[in-house]
Amino acid sequence: MNEIFGVPTQALFGQLLIGLINGSFYALLSLGLAVIFGLLNIINFTHGAQYMMGAFVAYFLASKAGMGYWWALLVVPLVVGATGVVIERLMLSKLYKLDHLYGLLLTFGLALIIEGAFRHQFGSAGLPYSMPDQLVGVFNLGFMFLPKYRGWVIIASLVICLATWFLIERTRLGANLRAATENPTIVQAFGVNVPRMITLTYGFGVGLAALAGVFAAPIYQVSPQMGSSLIIVVFAVVVIGGMGSILGSIITGFGLGIIEGLTKVFYPEASNTVIFVIMAIVLMIRPQGLFGQR
Repeated sequence: MNEIFGVPTQALFGQLLIGLINGSFYALLSLGLAVIFGLLNIINFTHGAQYMMGAFVAYFLASKAGMGYWWALLVVPLVVGATGVVIERLMLSKLYKLDHLYGLLLTFGLALIIEGAFRHQFGSAGLPYSMPDQLVGVFNLGFMFLPKYRGWVIIASLVICLATWFLIERTRLGANLRAATENPTIVQAFGVNVPRMITLTYGFGVGLAALAGVFAAPIYQVSPQMGSSLIIVVFAVVVIGGMGSILGSIITGFGLGIIEGLTKVFYPEASNTVIFVIMAIVLMIRPQGLFGQR
């Protein structure tokens, strides 16, 4: 059996694959957080609960309405994103002139309420969600077997992340969004409806979290705790990449997923803490994050 640094190649590539899968979810979720914080200055602690809601809505669409996985990819971000629009209009819009701490406390409280309501209704046990028939099976890459669904998640996540970066950094709509955060009065003078733009931006960020929930549903069981167990790691990814940095959240998400996977191979005892160790080191050397600006 071939080995690299004393580790069987199949075990090494298997952990790299798991790292890439985790990195896909870190990147998608931290991207939504970065969009919301970078453009709205809101630390959205509800993001994990909205990721969980995405998985649950996909489960309901399949079990109650007979809508499969592919329809869920389209419908779920719209449904959960619409709840984000309501939250932004009724609650968050009242806090924009206050300190960031108020928004953090409000979204943290909302996360606890949403998770508690789902746990009360459905219990703590996970619910199964089947992957689509087209993505059942494996690809033989020669040196390892790649499950089709996991390969799909990695590629789809990467495409969505890059498309979002292009939309915000390279288009006129993105330029208007960034200008609205700097000087909303001037942007509004040019006929742009800034409040509507802010509301839709928050809904878009929430939709990204819900989409990640649909991707996760066939891999992990659908449960009320699936968001809370991930949100702290995702916040660490955002801090390392730079608060509000779109590109930073994408690169850091995938990179830290791979580092976490390799740590499980070479020093498993540190695999649960390696991301937080890196965060502490980055904060000491570069407090604004790897891709953040002072």
